[in-house]
Amino acid sequence: MTSLTLAESRFRHFLALTKPRVVSLIVFCAVIGMFLAVPDLPPPAIVFAATLGIALVAGAAAAINCLVEQKIDAAMYRTRRRPLPSGDVTPLSTLVFAGLVGGAGLWLLYRFVNPLTMWLTLATFVGYAIVYTVLLKPATPQNIVIGGASGAMPPVLGWAAVTGEVSAEALILFLIIFIWTPPHFWSLALYRTQDYARAGLPMLPVTHGSRYTRLMIVLYTLALVAVTCLPYAIRMSGLLYLAVALGLGAVFVRYALRLFRDYSDALARKTFRYSIVYLAALFSALLVDHYFR
Repeated sequence: MTSLTLAESRFRHFLALTKPRVVSLIVFCAVIGMFLAVPDLPPPAIVFAATLGIALVAGAAAAINCLVEQKIDAAMYRTRRRPLPSGDVTPLSTLVFAGLVGGAGLWLLYRFVNPLTMWLTLATFVGYAIVYTVLLKPATPQNIVIGGASGAMPPVLGWAAVTGEVSAEALILFLIIFIWTPPHFWSLALYRTQDYARAGLPMLPVTHGSRYTRLMIVLYTLALVAVTCLPYAIRMSGLLYLAVALGLGAVFVRYALRLFRDYSDALARKTFRYSIVYLAALFSALLVDHYFR
C-alpha cells in the first residue's frame, strides 16, 4: 500500500468517526435556522463560519460517542464495522482527533460568529457526548427522550449565529426536532432490538417490549403533528408551510399506525427512513414559505 493510499484510508476512517450522514442533517437544520432568523438573506461570512464550526463540533461529538461506545459497537451487528471496533483507529488517536476538530470548531464560532453560539454549541457537545452517551444511554429507556434535547439544538445554534440571541421561534424549531426524535429512533430500535439487547442497552423495545414502543411512536407522532402547526399559529409561517406540514404529518401518522397494527421489520425500516425524509422536507417547507409567502 502506497503512502498516498494509506493516507486516503486513514482519512476515510477518521471521517467515518464523525458520522457524516448524521452531521449532514445537523448542519442542514442549523443552516435553515440561520435563514429563518432574518427576513432577508443572512451574511454569507456568518453562514460559512457557523456552518463549518457547527459541523466540526458535531463531528467531534460523534467521534467521542464512538470512543465511549466502542465495546457496545463491537457487540452490535449494525456498528461492528466502525473504525474503532475494527481496529482501524486507536482510542488515543480518536481522542486527539476529536479534541483538535472540536477545538477548531469552537474557535471558529467564537472568533468569526459570536460567543453565544460557541457556548450553546459547547453545551450541545457536552449534552450529546457526555450526558447522553455516558450517563443516559446505558441507564434508562428514556435516553432518547431526554438526550434528544442536544439533538434538537441545531436550528437554535443557527438562529443564535445570525441574531446573537435565542427567540421563541428558535425554541419552536427546537421543540419540533425534540418531539420528532423518539419516533425516529424508536423505529430503528424496533428492528434492531436484538442488537441492543446483546449490547446491554436499555432501549425501549428491550425494556418495555415492541407493542408498548409502537404505541409510544403513535403518540409521539400525533404530538409531532400538533407541534409542527405552531410556526403557523404564531405567524412564523404561512399556509404553504401548514399544508406541507399536515401532509407530511399525515403520512408519518399512517406509518406509525401501520407499525402499531401490523408490525414487521421491513415496515420499521421504512418508517425510520421516512422520518429522515420527513424532517428534511418539513424544514425545507419552512424555508420556502419564509421567502415566498
